[in-house]
Amino acid sequence: MKPDSLSEQTHPSFALCHNCQAPTGGNFCQNCGQETHLHPASAREFLHEFVGHYVALEGKLLGTLWRLLFRPGLLTSEYVAGRRVRFVQPLRLYLTLSVLFFALLKFTHGGAIQFNDDAKPAAELAAPAAAGERHKPAAKKEQVDEEQVGGQVDGDIDDADIARWADRVPGLTKRWQHFEHMSGAEKSKVIGDGFYHYAPYALFLMMPVFALYLKLLYLGSGKRYGEHLLFALHSNAFAFIMLGAMTLIEHDGVEFLLWLWLLAYLPWAMRRVYRRGRRATAWRWLALMTVYTVTIGIGLLLSMGVGILTAH
Repeated sequence: MKPDSLSEQTHPSFALCHNCQAPTGGNFCQNCGQETHLHPASAREFLHEFVGHYVALEGKLLGTLWRLLFRPGLLTSEYVAGRRVRFVQPLRLYLTLSVLFFALLKFTHGGAIQFNDDAKPAAELAAPAAAGERHKPAAKKEQVDEEQVGGQVDGDIDDADIARWADRVPGLTKRWQHFEHMSGAEKSKVIGDGFYHYAPYALFLMMPVFALYLKLLYLGSGKRYGEHLLFALHSNAFAFIMLGAMTLIEHDGVEFLLWLWLLAYLPWAMRRVYRRGRRATAWRWLALMTVYTVTIGIGLLLSMGVGILTAH
């Protein structure tokens, strides 16, 4: 009995991990990483988990937001340098702020696009055109009639052409006609639903495009595509915070200051991360904003278009 008791004193006892059953002697399992000291499930434990791991009470979230908001480009530089565990992961940060921004936008603005129901009937709209047609010279009318081939005027595209093009996409004509017969309120709802449902996905899919633009603008910089993608996630996450703050704060002076900081932030961050001079950064920033603004516009229009095509 004595040797056994001595062995127990000199050799620490190993417990089995509740998750993978591997022997472990520390606070975390060396095999799967789960904590070895588990507390009974309770409301207090769930609250502790939420505060500790997701809100990052130890400073991870606060440190991330401080660098993101007030030290342009520093968060990206820290991550590239390998100091990562102290900050919220870039993809998680972007997705969280994206969800919060669009939820806030929907809650405060709802359907931003409105359609009128009091449009003039088709007969009234056609009346001025018919009146103008009656006053045209006869020779001109005959010339137009001779140029018409199958309902088309030379050099112009009429509704028949649009219909034939739409017929090439299965169901497109039917979907568009369905949308055209909706009331103004229904159209507004369809457009709004399409925007709020598909726009977050469209913007997320633009992150690789944003990174590609940076890759082209900084050819020869030695930076990998992944580093450009990291910068894209951080800079767009910052934009979500700024736009969300403008949505909440309806004060002209504050909004003006937020817009100034939003415009100044990106070139400042680009200088810190890519280490180029002011002129070299300025023209790259102008080129990036031009092409990316167009890209965003196309993406948002497509998201609303998909909303129309998927409307029931």
